[in-house]
Amino acid sequence: MSTEVESEGGDPDPAEVSKRRAWVMAARPQTLPAGAAPVIVGTGLALRLGEFAALPALGALVGALLLQVGTNFANDYYDAVKGADTEARQGFTRVTAGGLIPAAQVRRAMYATFGLAVLSGTYLVSVGGPVIVLVGLSSVAAGVLYTGGPYPYGYRGLGELFVFCYFGLVAVAGTYYVQAVASVRGVPPFDAPLMVVPTAALVAALPAAGLSSAILVVNNIRDRETDAAAGKRTLAVMLGYRFSRVEFLALVGMAYVVPVVFAATGWGPWALLPLATLPVAAGLVRTVLTRTDGAALNPALELTGKLLAAHSVLFAVGLVLPRVL
Repeated sequence: MSTEVESEGGDPDPAEVSKRRAWVMAARPQTLPAGAAPVIVGTGLALRLGEFAALPALGALVGALLLQVGTNFANDYYDAVKGADTEARQGFTRVTAGGLIPAAQVRRAMYATFGLAVLSGTYLVSVGGPVIVLVGLSSVAAGVLYTGGPYPYGYRGLGELFVFCYFGLVAVAGTYYVQAVASVRGVPPFDAPLMVVPTAALVAALPAAGLSSAILVVNNIRDRETDAAAGKRTLAVMLGYRFSRVEFLALVGMAYVVPVVFAATGWGPWALLPLATLPVAAGLVRTVLTRTDGAALNPALELTGKLLAAHSVLFAVGLVLPRVL
């Protein structure tokens, strides 16, 4: 995970940070589990149900990671130009606001990364049909409009909702779908997902959706005061610390209810493997319930990403094991 320089009330001297290091900071590799996790779960489900296809799975992973990095560039750029990133911010250093990379270069990197995501998605369109065009373009739009455009939805309390949908439901179901239709002759119709994607895929998506959203909740609790001062109205700003903590509990708790539901409905006891991460989740909950400072919540933010990755891998393994044992 990331070893980014943390910004506790100030940014590092640009002269002390190499260009390569600055671009790594802009890409924010510690967020990549949010892109990879739903692909891992969707692929695990495809393996369990006999629908695995390697190339579509790889294409989904590459596309998801490019969308994640493009979104990170967009957030870095737009938060800086909109004045949301200030010296008082307690989070990891942002390269645009910190003067490490010129804003124009970050903007170009954002466009280039999203362009690569669209390019990589052309293969998935050939497999999955026109619905993948809608999914891909709307995913790019969601990445840009989170902090960009005249009405950024991340500034209006909708960030968690979009993360829940795109980094959970859409990503898991989409990963399963492109594998399930890979062997179908011809171009699948627009409504093919309704016929191909089982309800189990949407239920299996809930842990990844919840933990991905929980990452954003930790971020918004940490930044509540500075976001409010900058006019960035996240749910934490609008509804306060108490609601945000209840939201975090609900999102994390859901990640542990779903494996129990799978185990109890015929998917086998191996579906309970993610429960091995409960001690980590409990430690995170204690931190989020009691702290608001960056010194505690920056590590908690990274640990939530690690929890998402571990939970997703264990869940996928738990789904696959009954088929191979």
